[in-house]
Amino acid sequence: MYANQGRPHRKPGMTRLLLLLLALASSCRCCPDRCLCSSGTVRCQDLDLDAIPRSLPANTTSLFVTGNRISHVDEASFPARLDKLTDLYLSGNEMERVEAGTFRNLPNLARLDLSDNRILDFSDRALPDDSKLKLLNLSGSLHNHSLTDKVLRFFFRENLLQLTTLDLSHNDLLILPDGVFTALSSLATLNLGNSSLITIQNGTLPPLRDLDLRDNDLKDLPHATIAEFSLNPGLRVQLTGNPWRCSCFIDDLVMWLKSSVQVVDSDNLTCADPEAMRNRPLLEVPPSQLKCSDDMEGVLETSYVFLGLVLALIGVIFLLVLYLNRKGIKKWIYNIRDACRDHMEGYHYRYEINSDPRLANLSINSDV
Repeated sequence: MYANQGRPHRKPGMTRLLLLLLALASSCRCCPDRCLCSSGTVRCQDLDLDAIPRSLPANTTSLFVTGNRISHVDEASFPARLDKLTDLYLSGNEMERVEAGTFRNLPNLARLDLSDNRILDFSDRALPDDSKLKLLNLSGSLHNHSLTDKVLRFFFRENLLQLTTLDLSHNDLLILPDGVFTALSSLATLNLGNSSLITIQNGTLPPLRDLDLRDNDLKDLPHATIAEFSLNPGLRVQLTGNPWRCSCFIDDLVMWLKSSVQVVDSDNLTCADPEAMRNRPLLEVPPSQLKCSDDMEGVLETSYVFLGLVLALIGVIFLLVLYLNRKGIKKWIYNIRDACRDHMEGYHYRYEINSDPRLANLSINSDV
């Protein structure tokens, strides 16, 4: 009855309160050091960071980690689940790699800005399978056109079904990989401005609403590409700043500009070549001046010269072979001559026999 009189008495309610406070303390994620936090927005800008801050408030909706030195991000960059985070800005961090599982704990991420980095590899497993991403900005982040296929491979996965806006401007693309946007079924706005593109192949682009192709290196548009654009009457295209070559190869483009309203800046398109037509608006160029005669003559002259060189080389090789095998060829000629002589002597002998009746009778008797 008196066995527990010496022990201090603890109230059960106080124990539960202490446990609750400990749990809250362990789960508390406060504003990261040197960052600014306000109303769900966390700003860690120009702080010379080399990694994403680990402790982020659970109610974070927008995160700015820009202007730092974060070479890569991976699944350890966001160890805690942030269900409310929708906007993530990681521009200007000299980032080179986006590894698998990076955004796994950001299930509601809708806008991702990775512009002005140096991305060399973007894992196709970086985004979750049920990604809700709607806007992706990779402007100024792809500086090696030989790695374009490798970096953009994550577009081929069918986990970006809600992506509507994609910015690939100010990159070194040259040529888009075949079918790179095929899986982006909801894509409506695509910015490819100032990306060093030299052509747009048919079937490369999905049905879009807005397409920016300004300030590239396009000299003409293939007929098949123009036909594909024409099948999408709601498309709006921007083409200013390209060095259009006003020759017979551009007549389809000129006809399209005059008959369609899809190119919103058609009045600003000018010829860059030939010299006589430089800075002349495309809409003012008559079809009769879109000629390729001079170009074709130059091509033919080049072809004739090349053909002459090839034939001369073949002739030299043939003479060299004859010279190296002159003894064998001489012997072969002598053998043919002797064979022909024997053959002709046989014909001559038979002719003499047939022409002389006496020899003919003698030949018959000898046969008998």
